[in-house]
Formats: sequence, structure tokens, C-alpha cells
Amino acid sequence: MKLNLKNIDKTFWAIFLTLIVLAVIALFSASSTLVYSRGSVLGPIGSQMFFLLLGILAAFVIQYIPSYWVRLGGYALLGLSTLLVYSTMIPGNPLVVTINGASRWIRLAGITFQPSELAKLSLIIVIADQLARIKTEADKTKYFYRTLIISAIVMLPIMASNLSTAVLIGLIIFCLWILARIPWKYTLSVVGIAILVLGLGYAIVEFGFVRPGRQMHGPFKRATTWVSRIDRHFEQDDGSKYVLTDENIQEVYSSVAIARGGKTPLGVGPGNSKERDYLPLAFADYIFAIIVEESGIIGAFVFIFLYMAVLFRACYVSSRFNDMPAMLMTMGLALMITCQALISMLVAVGLGPVTGQPLPLISRGGTSVLITSIYFGIMMAVSREQLELRERVNETKIESEEDVPIVTLE
Repeated sequence: MKLNLKNIDKTFWAIFLTLIVLAVIALFSASSTLVYSRGSVLGPIGSQMFFLLLGILAAFVIQYIPSYWVRLGGYALLGLSTLLVYSTMIPGNPLVVTINGASRWIRLAGITFQPSELAKLSLIIVIADQLARIKTEADKTKYFYRTLIISAIVMLPIMASNLSTAVLIGLIIFCLWILARIPWKYTLSVVGIAILVLGLGYAIVEFGFVRPGRQMHGPFKRATTWVSRIDRHFEQDDGSKYVLTDENIQEVYSSVAIARGGKTPLGVGPGNSKERDYLPLAFADYIFAIIVEESGIIGAFVFIFLYMAVLFRACYVSSRFNDMPAMLMTMGLALMITCQALISMLVAVGLGPVTGQPLPLISRGGTSVLITSIYFGIMMAVSREQLELRERVNETKIESEEDVPIVTLE
């Protein structure tokens, strides 16, 4: 592995490091409840800063790994992560940690992480590699069904504990199918079936459990929570949703934070948030509400610009080269970062039901930070690799031109 700084993607690095710096600032502002409970200013975010630094190191190292190795490693990681996400469905599994009623964490060797984050990363790599093998029209049908089966196997246990993550993964895979030019009759059929299944599931849970006040059991026991959140988001504005309850406390205080920040273009100023003291987990899923409160619409647009810049840079890198596997992998990872960020922002400003999607690199959470850093590292690796390839091709052309004898006319 040759550490040559000449061909590193400086644009990706600028975006990545800017998000890291903003993450530290945002966490200082949003972690007041942790500071109070632990009696330390630096303690609550010390571990997060460690993960941010570890993420920078991971991105730096991964950018020098050949994309071919990344694709091979994706298959091994997919197998491991699939076993781990299925293990979260096993009743009484001592490795599973339940937080806020969701059993989606695993603790190994004292480290708690979400295996679904590993599954997201590896699934994108594997699906991109499979779709890149399409050479003929017949291959499109073959690899469509193959990627559909792989995705369904991996997404089933994820859906049981985290529906929003499963929907997000499905959206990214749909985009990869479009980029691979899978026929519309296949992709739209899957979308139609998914909408039908989700609609039927919603009706069953709504009328069979939520309205009668019954509790669900089994792997899909959180379905009542999802349906209740959707109902609460779309309920008529009769004033009841502004009555503070345990169920809507996040939405209410988030709305107040957004309203305070919207009074001026620059918000109330860094460190002047009031709602961070009342908004549960302000440093996690709803950190964007605190960002808007303190930096206003200007700060909101800065974050939107940075996440969109990730996607635009990935499009630029992918359009310059003819490496289909690397292009699909880069676009899949960039779409995951950007779409997850936009969903998190929409929820924070009240334009979507509560999902629990963190703001990439910004929300507190070690697993999310490390995986997002790996996303950046892989995209940087593709960019560096292709730049070096183009450089070698240009050098070869120059050398071949020098070998041609110069003929002069006297």
C-alpha cells in the first residue's frame, strides 16, 4: 500500500473534515443533559471525539485500499453482519442490548454496536458488485433477481427492529437498479409489492392492535410504535398534538427549537440553545433541531449543502471513469449518506414521522461515525485509484509518442 498524497481526493477530504469540525461544535451545544448527569463538560463528548478521530484514521487508511479488495471484503462482511442481525431476533440472546425498547444493538468484548450499520455498508458493496457484472439483456433479469433475494434476506431482520433503516436500504438499492439500467417492469413491480405489503401491514396493526390498545409480541412487536408515530404525524391539527406527552415530547421540543432558530437568519447563536435542556437525546436523532435553533436557516443550509456536496462529488468522480463496479459502489455509498441526512433533517423539522435516523457524522454514536467514515474512505479510494490509473495511461501515451521517429523534409 503506497502512501502517495498526490492523488488523494481533496474535495472529499474537505467535506469530510468540515463535517467532523461541525460535529464537535454541535455536540458541545447539544450535550447539556449528559454534562449535567455526568458532572463533566468534556466527559460526555470525549468518547465521541475519540470515535471521530478514529474515523479520520480509518478513512485515511481505507483510501489506499484497492477497490477490488473492498468488494471482496464486502462479501465476508455481509455474511458476518447478516448472522449478527438475525441473532438480534433470538429471544433471550445475552449479546443483544435493548435501548428505548428496540433490540438492535449487540455487545461484544464490551463494545456496543448496531450490526445493521455493518449490513448497510456490506449490502451496498455486494449489490453494486453484482449489478456491475451485467453484460447482456439476459444478465439484467438474472442479476435483478439475485440482488433482490440477497437484499430480502438481509433486510428482513433489520425491518423487524428498525423499519426506517430497511426502507432507506430499499431506496438505495432501487437507485442502484436504476443506475444499472434494470428494466422498469422489474423495479416498479418491487415498489408496488412493497407499498402493498407495507399498506396491508399498517392496516393490520392499526385496526388489530393500536386502536384496540393491544400489544404485539414476537419479532415485529415494535410495529405498534411505528404505526403510532405515523398516526401522530398525520393527525388533524386540533391542538391535541401540542399537549406534551411521553410520546410526542421529542416532536414538541424540536418544533420549539426550530421556531426559536427561525426568528433570525443566524438563529440564537452558538451555545445559546434553551431546548437542548429539555429535548430528549438532543445530541442524537434530533441534533439538527438544536443546530437550527443556534445557527438559523443559514446554518441549516450549510449542512444541506455539505451533504448534497457528497452526492455531487460522487457523481463527478463516477462520471469521469468507466469502472462500473467502482461507480455503482461510490454512488450507493454517497446516496446512503445524503438520503439518511435528508431524512434525519426532515424528521427534525417536523416534515416526517419519527424514524430514529441519525445525522451522519454529527449525531452522537460510535458505530454510525465509524461506518460513515468508512463510506468516505471507500469513495476516496475509488477516486484515488482512478486518478492514478489515468495518470499511468497518460504517461504511457507520452512514452509511446516519444518512441515515434521524427521525419523531417529537407
